[in-house]
Amino acid sequence: MTVADTATTRTPSAAASRPGGSLPAAVAAYFFGGAGREETLRANEAAWQRLHLLPRVLRTPAHISTQIQLLDRTWPTPWLAAPMAHLRLAHPHAETGLALASATQGAGMVLSTQATTPLEDVARAVQGEPGRGPLWFQLYPYGTRAQWQQLAQRAADAGYEALVLTVDAPVQWPQTRARAAGFALPTDWPQPNLPAPAPQGTLQSVLAAAPRWEDVAWLRANAPLPLLLKGVLHPDDARTAVDEGLCDGLIVSNHGGRVLDGLPATAAALPAIVAAVRDRVPVLVDGGLRSALDVVRALAMGARGVLIGRPLIAALADGGAQAVASLWRQWRDELGALLALCGVEQPGELHPSLLQSA
Repeated sequence: MTVADTATTRTPSAAASRPGGSLPAAVAAYFFGGAGREETLRANEAAWQRLHLLPRVLRTPAHISTQIQLLDRTWPTPWLAAPMAHLRLAHPHAETGLALASATQGAGMVLSTQATTPLEDVARAVQGEPGRGPLWFQLYPYGTRAQWQQLAQRAADAGYEALVLTVDAPVQWPQTRARAAGFALPTDWPQPNLPAPAPQGTLQSVLAAAPRWEDVAWLRANAPLPLLLKGVLHPDDARTAVDEGLCDGLIVSNHGGRVLDGLPATAAALPAIVAAVRDRVPVLVDGGLRSALDVVRALAMGARGVLIGRPLIAALADGGAQAVASLWRQWRDELGALLALCGVEQPGELHPSLLQSA
């Protein structure tokens, strides 16, 4: 039986709705924990729920489409799996299973630099799937510029369609919950796409290796694929990136509350970024989105697409690729119903006038 076959008959068990419920405690702490006191982690989810829908009545469309336009292409749905590291900890299907499950349901995927599966294997698994979503590759700016370009070219040769540069984690340290649970990767853990280890040493040496705007400009000029910047929260940074032609898209993200605590929820940061960009490049968002309803809220606020993380990890841990496909299938069905009930035909017609803040 294929992933697509099981997606129509299987629904994730209750464990998938309890983050980490089917994982060892330390692994669950790594995937579902956050930085500091986890204020940002909690705020992300709560902020979407404070937005209420204001649907228009007597305007039910005759047809519904979940398609979107993104980077000059038409895609079946407005969501992608976010870049998530070390998915083999969640299930043996790992990144390949997540990618295939997403592809069968019209969802896209951003493969993490810290994936446990070679990027070429993931690409081969999905590229024959009709109706799949985007296939993008995330870059962590570790190592030298030559190593970045080599990895970017490798992704392009494998068939990836865009690069996503993570810009909000120049310094990393163990998350509070994961550290308390004693989480650690095995010493022989596979990371076949990592161009170089994360910077180590004194804080001064780590800061010296952190990327800056001139590095982004170099990558934008030399990358073989369109470039999106992930981790933008300040509208001035968004304006700099777009005014200076340094990107093809922006992803509003606070790293799921995993890197720096006390950040604004992405739902709160999104409107100012959309206003700063003025539709010159697509703006996407991640962080705290837990349902198709949250996706509708994000799209109505001006996002052109969304990235989904922890709900997919929970599904993958609970039932592998089949459970991921089932989750995506449920979301796609719910999205169609939500569009109809809001009185719009497609995601691009969603508008801030359909929202009310609590």
